[in-house]
Amino acid sequence: MGEIEGTYRSLQTPAGTRLGAQYNTGISTLEPGQSLSSAMGAGGKGHSRGLQIRVQGLDDAQEFYDLEVSESLDSCVFLLCTVLFQQVWLEPTKLIVKQVRRPMNTLFRLSVKFFPPDPGQLQEEFTRYLFSLQIKRDLIEGRLNCTENTAALLASHLVQSEIGDFDDIADREFLKINKLLPHQERVQEKIMEIHRRHIGQTPAETDFQVLEIARKLEMYGVRFHPAADREGTKINLAVAHMGLQVFQGHTKINTFNWSKIRKLSFKRKRFLIKLHPEVHGPHQDTLEFLMGSRDQCKIFWKNCVEHHSFFRLLDQPQPKTKAVFFSRGSSFRYSGRTQKQLVDYVRDSGLRRTPYQRGFKSAYLRVVLSTVCFYFQRYPTDKAYFIAKEILTTERTYLKDLEVITVVMYPVWCQLAVLIKENAMPEGLMTLLFSNIDPIYEFHRGFLKEIDQRLALWEGRSNAHVKGDYQRIGDVMLHNMCALKEFTGYLQKHDEVLTELEKSTKRVKKLETVYKEFELQKVCYLPLNTFLLKPIQRLMHYKLILERLCKHYAPQHRDYDDCKEALKEVAEIAAQLQSSLIRLENFQKLTELQRDLIGIENLTAPEREFIREGCLYKLTKKGLQQRMFFLFSDMLLYTSKGVTATNQFKVHGQLPLHGMIESENEWSVPHCFTIYSAQRTIVVAASSKVEMNKWIEDLNMAIDMSKKCQEKSDLLLDPSLCDRSSDEVSLEQESEDDMNSSRCSLEKQSHHRANTTMHVCWHRNTSVSMSDHSLAVENQLSGYLLRKFKNSNGWQKLWVVFTNFCLFFYKTHQDDFPLASLPLLGYTVSTPGESDSIHKEYVFKLQFKSHVYFFRAESEYTFERWMEVIKSAASSAGRMSLLVPKGPAEMNGGS
Repeated sequence: MGEIEGTYRSLQTPAGTRLGAQYNTGISTLEPGQSLSSAMGAGGKGHSRGLQIRVQGLDDAQEFYDLEVSESLDSCVFLLCTVLFQQVWLEPTKLIVKQVRRPMNTLFRLSVKFFPPDPGQLQEEFTRYLFSLQIKRDLIEGRLNCTENTAALLASHLVQSEIGDFDDIADREFLKINKLLPHQERVQEKIMEIHRRHIGQTPAETDFQVLEIARKLEMYGVRFHPAADREGTKINLAVAHMGLQVFQGHTKINTFNWSKIRKLSFKRKRFLIKLHPEVHGPHQDTLEFLMGSRDQCKIFWKNCVEHHSFFRLLDQPQPKTKAVFFSRGSSFRYSGRTQKQLVDYVRDSGLRRTPYQRGFKSAYLRVVLSTVCFYFQRYPTDKAYFIAKEILTTERTYLKDLEVITVVMYPVWCQLAVLIKENAMPEGLMTLLFSNIDPIYEFHRGFLKEIDQRLALWEGRSNAHVKGDYQRIGDVMLHNMCALKEFTGYLQKHDEVLTELEKSTKRVKKLETVYKEFELQKVCYLPLNTFLLKPIQRLMHYKLILERLCKHYAPQHRDYDDCKEALKEVAEIAAQLQSSLIRLENFQKLTELQRDLIGIENLTAPEREFIREGCLYKLTKKGLQQRMFFLFSDMLLYTSKGVTATNQFKVHGQLPLHGMIESENEWSVPHCFTIYSAQRTIVVAASSKVEMNKWIEDLNMAIDMSKKCQEKSDLLLDPSLCDRSSDEVSLEQESEDDMNSSRCSLEKQSHHRANTTMHVCWHRNTSVSMSDHSLAVENQLSGYLLRKFKNSNGWQKLWVVFTNFCLFFYKTHQDDFPLASLPLLGYTVSTPGESDSIHKEYVFKLQFKSHVYFFRAESEYTFERWMEVIKSAASSAGRMSLLVPKGPAEMNGGS
């Protein structure tokens, strides 16, 4: 995406000095007392035909490299072009000596030339590191004009990248020695204050943050070319990914998109932009700018040609054919890969770059300019490594989920504080929320950092010079699982938190408004109260992962004892919270349904348990009509979905389980069965025999259990719904009623996600039980996968999160919200067949009717794990309801 430039200085510039920069002697490879001329021969004219050039990297380190005089620039930067997918400002096919008069006295600077609109899309961590170094250089040289606050924020991330977490003495010493901003002294305290907030950020994460901030600035990637308009007003021209820009001072006054430009040319010192007639009309289709010289004009014109080719063309432009007798115009063409070609190359290659060491300032330049960088280092192949990596990847997602409540939702908490002052809501709710979540969040920030550091040592990508036994994870897990015991009291209060939050939202309309407005944000990709369950659910994840580690290790393995002890600790906590988790998950599901169903109140009544939801076809006077059914421990609801502004379901009937007779399959119609209630009998049909059997099994089980608690169930029913018949109202009338009523109810005006299980079941004619929900929670998974569509050629690297029967796709694990989601209910998962023409390892195939996706994992273990968790969500295998209590062995993890 970037470009390497070889900028050469005027002959009067002292050797070793950059234009517009402080004097820097750099790194010399000469022996003490030896001069460059004596090393190379006087002026390079001795017996040797060699030429030594000096290259300064993006980190300002300098290296000397030997070339033959007859070699072209390709010989010098071949490796750069291959590894970084970049070209040079100097002509790559011409001899260096023909482009630079005195190459031995020239400093070649590596720089980014092409700035993509979203550098976060860069796939390689090393490439993002190079771009962040360019942003750092632009800040130092004053090119990246921005406010002091933004400059201080960028500088704070750069400090974090260089020296790690905040330390008052270390920060002051670093900022004293290193200049990051032109006027650093007056914002030094602000830099240090912001740096305090970055605790735990890795260098890779700081690079990402630097690029995210920089790309939003108006001066991002801008390189000024002084000019004047027809009136003689001094301006600056610049070229970027979208087209040409005109600046007056540092203020952008005009932009000419590539789509508006018909032709770019220059004549002597005049630079000409010909626009399409529809832009400025036929009488003013050419804009003229006067530059300092013909050479300056030509340099800018070439720069425009390269940018247009790189960002707009699909393939590399072909060289212009030489005329036999005479030619008109320039033969210059861009000779590098286009952005599209680079993206395709990265997707298709699937190659790993050599890990680099941040601790050594010139290491990245050696990686780029040394031929040894072409070997590929493999990650550890031990299964234990990939199990440990699963802890890391899922912990990243878990911490992001906690941030939704603690960090992203902070403005919401501020609004709640106002409500407390107005006595609109109880002060105890705020105390409950903060006292529970904040300490847990801080603990897991430190835990994630520990795991990340251990995996870095295990892979050999960090502190490789440190020797030790780091290929294990049990010790890290053990002391953190022991520390988690301190939070058992907090976790036991989660039941109270969810209950109090639900009561307050019902009682306080302002709180309800704030709550629902937050759920509309992209970052809240799940129902808000789902995030509150994450801390307890995470304990179950730890238990399952540690069980896999203990099963993998032999008892004599050095990591076995620690893993076994860690499993014992977390199983003890999980056993204490198991019953609480079942109650919370049930309560969360009931509150979610309460918001999505129109026409029923008090769905979250005590003792009521959710059992199954799904699509069935009910026999009416019009024939079989699609309905959405909801089975609870005391009743059966059936609803319809009209074309409403709220995407909600309207309740049409409520059948109490008390007095209901066991369901029977007595019809000749496929998958059809009868439900006998005290009020009436209804006939329904399922989409398959498996679906029918699941409904009959759960209905009969619920009826049996309702007989044991008849009195309670009678009190929970809504009398107004018990005798309602859906045959009284047609579907068309229902839709119209819903549209009219949606105008007067806040709840009905709320936004509803299309990927909730309720809506997915409706569209895919399937059902989901509470036990399915619990299993999907246990099987949460995160990690990078390569994705390919059925008819596409390339593979796209994405961060993928599986939770709540759905895959969520992100560009990177640092992203705050998903780009897209894929509900998995109804999908089949398998390995590709011969007709799919997929010739890669560790690929699985997802298919629902004509929708086909391929995903590629990094190892056999991760491939098997993704297959396992997706099958648990996508398949229709019947499972036992949560109404059947788990045995002690299941709750404690056994041995």
